[in-house]
Formats: sequence, structure tokens, C-alpha cells
Amino acid sequence: MKRRTLFQMGAGAMLAGSQPLATGAAAAGPAGAPSARRAELYGLLGRLPPRDRRVSAKVVATEDRGAYELETLVLDLNGEEPAPAYFAKPKNARGKLPTVLFNHSHGGGYQIGKKEFIDGREYMGKPPYAEFLTSLGFNALCFDAWIFGERARPQAELESFKDFIWHGRVLWGMMVYDALKAVDYLVSRPDVDTTRLATVGMSMGSSTAQWAGALDPRLKVVVDICCLTDWHTLVEVGGLKGHGIYYYVPDLLNHFTTAQMNALIAPRAHLSLAGNQDHLTPVAGLERVDAELRGVYAAAGHPEQWKLSRYDGGHFENPQMREEIRQWLTTQL
Repeated sequence: MKRRTLFQMGAGAMLAGSQPLATGAAAAGPAGAPSARRAELYGLLGRLPPRDRRVSAKVVATEDRGAYELETLVLDLNGEEPAPAYFAKPKNARGKLPTVLFNHSHGGGYQIGKKEFIDGREYMGKPPYAEFLTSLGFNALCFDAWIFGERARPQAELESFKDFIWHGRVLWGMMVYDALKAVDYLVSRPDVDTTRLATVGMSMGSSTAQWAGALDPRLKVVVDICCLTDWHTLVEVGGLKGHGIYYYVPDLLNHFTTAQMNALIAPRAHLSLAGNQDHLTPVAGLERVDAELRGVYAAAGHPEQWKLSRYDGGHFENPQMREEIRQWLTTQL
């Protein structure tokens, strides 16, 4: 299906509702309805564990980090491989708090994973997100994605991708599935305000935030940093080599453009931040997505809920971006 054919579906097919992710018979409804489009998107992610399986958590340790309290957890998100995680909360917090699912980046740091949450990365702003988010009065969760951190595998990313494909699975699909199940875990906690959930991430974490936000309306706020990549533009400019193999989902471009997927977040709050010199997000693509999402949010009656901020710079989070994120989260969440 050509890009222009996808665009002819119109803004009405892009608008998102408040329904939870629907699959199978639950996705019944008008063609192009948000529930049906979410089911279509989810269906591209390969063979996945049951969406409704129960999650559980084991607390391994608790730690006073000075500015916040940190729980070290082992989450059962998928029933196949444990997901070590950190849960940070403001010191001496009481009651239910707004909570952020923080998605760590890639950056070749296979052994880093969730440590980024507490230690930061050289291309990210300061302080690290565990300290930053708790300073705003929020809880925050970060878990090791497949092939990262304590889940790092002896074989390389490409080998894991090939192994999954042979079994009818998609590496990115398993990553997104875990993110959705992490939301399930958050809503089970007594200290989480389930009406005020957000997701934030940079680079690979930015992509996770976009997909999770599109698929799960429980996430009321989405912040993506440095990975609002228009897939069709990436092909046109010959930029496929810039993204790791984990990023690629079979048949995706025959069903969605980047804007159409992100439109499933509307009319919920979505802040995107990008660098004009970032080769992972070609400027022509940023302009296409921005124009389309402006139209989607305007049609939904909430143009103020979408914002793309572009800065001079490459693939990094600068202090101005961090301040904009602070303002967006404190206002929206």
C-alpha cells in the first residue's frame, strides 16, 4: 500500500478513544475505529503471550537514595523471562501518586538497561530520571527490556531477532508487550494513581513510549525524546541503517504511517522533542508527522495536547528539552 493511499484514510480514522486495547472479537466496530486500529497495530507484533495474563512482582531490595526511595524488583510480565526493574518514589510519600513508566534507551548499552534510570547516560540530561521524576512528586518504574541489562543475552541483537522471527515472534513486539504489561503492574499497586499515568523515554525508549501510548489509553501523557521517526521518510532518504534491527516490524508500512500510529494517542497529551541534526529522525519526516498530528488534534478539539519541539542539535537531550519536559509533566499529569 502506497503512502498516499494510507493518507486517504483521513483524520477520522486516526482519532483515538478511551477504550482499552481490543483484540479479536472485542475489536469489532466501524472500520477505522480506534479500537479496531489498535487491534490491527497489535496484530503486527507477532506471536505474543496472552494479553490478559496476570503480572506479579517480587521485591528484592529497598534503598534510601537520598532524594528518593528505590525498590529493586523482579517482574513477571510475560511468563517466560523475568524482567528486573526499579520502582522509585518520593521520600516519605503517602497515598496514591501520579506515576511514570520510564523506558530506557539503546545506545549500544546492552549491559546498562534500567541502570540508565538511576545513573543516566552521556547523551541524556541531568539529573537521571529516577531523581528527576521523583523530585516532581511522581512515582516511576523502569524495567530491563529484552536483551538489555540483566536480560542481556550471549548472542547479539541480530541473533535474538532471527531466533524470534523463526518462532513467529518479533523482537519489538515482545518489547512492547512487556511495556503494556508493566502498565498492568502499575495499576495493581496501591501507591499509584491509575488516573494519572504517563510514559517517557529517549531513543529506543521514545519508540516504546509512542507504541505503548498508541496501544494503551490508560497512559494519559506521552513524552518521546529523539525518535519521532517517520518510517516512510526514513526509507526515502536511505536511513534504515541508523536504527537497530530490533526496530523493524514486518508488514508495518503496509498498515500504518508514523503519524497514523501516533494519532491513536490523540486526544491525550503528547510532547515530542527532536534535534534538527539527528539522522535518526529526518527533518522532512518530522514536518510530515507534525502537520498530520496538528490536524488530528485540531479535529479532536484539543490542539494544545500535541506539541513537537525541535532544537538545533543531534541525538541528545539538552537542558532546554529537560525543562520543557518538566513543564509538560507538571501541567498535564
